[in-house]
Amino acid sequence: MLVRCVGCSLTHLILSLGVPLISTLAVQAQTPPPRNSAPPLFQQGRSENPVHDFPYLLGVGDRLRVDVFGVEKYTGEQLVLTDGTINLQGIGPVSVAGLTLPQTQTLIAQRYSSLLRQPIITITLIAPRPVQVAIAGEVVRPGSYNLSGTQQFSRLSQAILTAGGITQSADLALVQLRRDDPRQPVVTLNLEKLLDTGDLNQDPILRDGDSIFIPTLTTFEPSQVREMASSSLAAPPNQSIQVVVVGAVFRPGAYSLSQDGGLTDGGDGGNGLKIVKSNLPTLTRALQTAGGITNMADIRNIEVQRLTQTGVKTTKVNLWELLQSGDINQDLFLQQGDTVIVPSATEINPTELEELASASFSPATINVNVVGEIKQPGLVQVRPNTPLNQALLAAGGFDSIRSNRGTVELIRLNPNGSVTRRRIQVDFKLGNAQANNPVLHNNDVIIVNRSVVSRIADTTSSMLQPVDNAFTFYRLIESLIPKKNSD
Repeated sequence: MLVRCVGCSLTHLILSLGVPLISTLAVQAQTPPPRNSAPPLFQQGRSENPVHDFPYLLGVGDRLRVDVFGVEKYTGEQLVLTDGTINLQGIGPVSVAGLTLPQTQTLIAQRYSSLLRQPIITITLIAPRPVQVAIAGEVVRPGSYNLSGTQQFSRLSQAILTAGGITQSADLALVQLRRDDPRQPVVTLNLEKLLDTGDLNQDPILRDGDSIFIPTLTTFEPSQVREMASSSLAAPPNQSIQVVVVGAVFRPGAYSLSQDGGLTDGGDGGNGLKIVKSNLPTLTRALQTAGGITNMADIRNIEVQRLTQTGVKTTKVNLWELLQSGDINQDLFLQQGDTVIVPSATEINPTELEELASASFSPATINVNVVGEIKQPGLVQVRPNTPLNQALLAAGGFDSIRSNRGTVELIRLNPNGSVTRRRIQVDFKLGNAQANNPVLHNNDVIIVNRSVVSRIADTTSSMLQPVDNAFTFYRLIESLIPKKNSD
C-alpha cells in the first residue's frame, strides 16, 4: 500500500507540473551533430556495394509539421526559410538545414526542454523541396535541372532521362556522382550493372546539389552501342537525326533519318530492366537511304565517325559478318552527327558480288545498258541478280529482222578498274545461274549485233549510195536544162 500511495503521489505531482504521463517515452534531448555531419553514403572511388539507405536531409523550401505532444499552441506547419531555419512558437528560429528528421526532432526537443519537462516532439515532412542537380557529359541535354513534384526522391537514372537520355558514346561503367561532402566528394557508379542485373545500389537517390558526370567511351564496340541504344537510359524515339554517308554508295550526301521506335516489352524502364526499341536509325538504313552500296564497296571495313564530348571517335563495322553469321551488332545504331564512310575495295570475289547484290543495303534496282539491234534500246532498270536473258526481254527482245539472235557481247567494268568483254551465246531456254546466262552487275553493257544478212544489206546500201547520189544529181540537172521546141 505504501508503494502504491507513493506512486499515486508521484503521478499527482507530474500532472500538476503539466508533464505528460508517458514522458518516460519522450525523445531525450541530446546535443545535435553539426549541420553537415550526415552519415557517409559512399566511400570515395569504386565499391561493389556503394549505396546504402540514407535519411533525407532538410533544406531550404521543405515544408514540415512540428507536433508538440500535449501543447497545441506549439504545433503547426513550418517552412524552411532561405537562411535554413524554421521559426517556432516559444523558442524562435531553429537552424535545421542539413539535418535529418530525427536530428531535427532531437534539436527541437532540446530547445523546448527549457519550457517543458521532457517534451515529446514529432516532425513530419509534408512537402519536400525541389532537388536541383547538374548533369554533364554524354547526355543529350547537359545542364542543371530541378527535380520536383513526381520526381521527388529521384534516382540517378531518372535524372539522366530528364536530361534527354544518354548518347551512344557514354561510358556507363564509370559514371561519377559528386556531392558537397568532404567525406564523400566523388563516387564512381557502374550503370552497366543496373542494366545487366538490376542492381539498384548503382542507382542512388539524388540529393540537392548533386553533380553527375557521364564520361565518353575511349573506344566503342558495335555490341556496346546496340546495348546502350536499346536500354531504358537511351534517348526517347520519335526524333530525327542528321547523318552523312560518303564513299562507295550511289547517292553520297547528308540525310535525315527518323526514329519510329517504341516499347516492346511493356516495361517502364524504372527498375533498370532493358527495353527494346524498333526502327531506330541503323547503318544499313543509312546505306539504303543513300541509294545502296556500289559493286566496288568494301563492306568489311566501313567506318563510322562519331562526334563525342571529347572529340571524334571512329569504329569499324564489318557488314560481311552480318550477311554471313547474322551478327546484328554489326548493324550499328547511328546518332546525331555520325559520318559513315564506305571505302572502295581493291579486289572483290565475283561470287561475293552476287550475294552482296541481294543484301538489304544494296540498291533495289541496277542499271543495265542494252544497245544495238534490240526493240527498245537504252537504259534498263532491273532487280539485282537479274540474269542476262531477262534484261534482253526487259528491253523488248531482239529485233526480228536485223539482230543476231545467236550471240551478244557483255561489257563489264570490274572493281579494280579493268574492263572485260565477253561473247555469250543466247539461249532463252536456259535457267538462271547458267554459264551462258550470267547474273548482271550494275552498269553492265549488253551489245546486240547485226545479223549477217543485215550487215550485207547495210554494206550494199553504203556501196550503192554514191551511184544513187549521182543519179539523183543528174536528174536534178536535167530538170534545169530547158528543152528545145520540136517542129
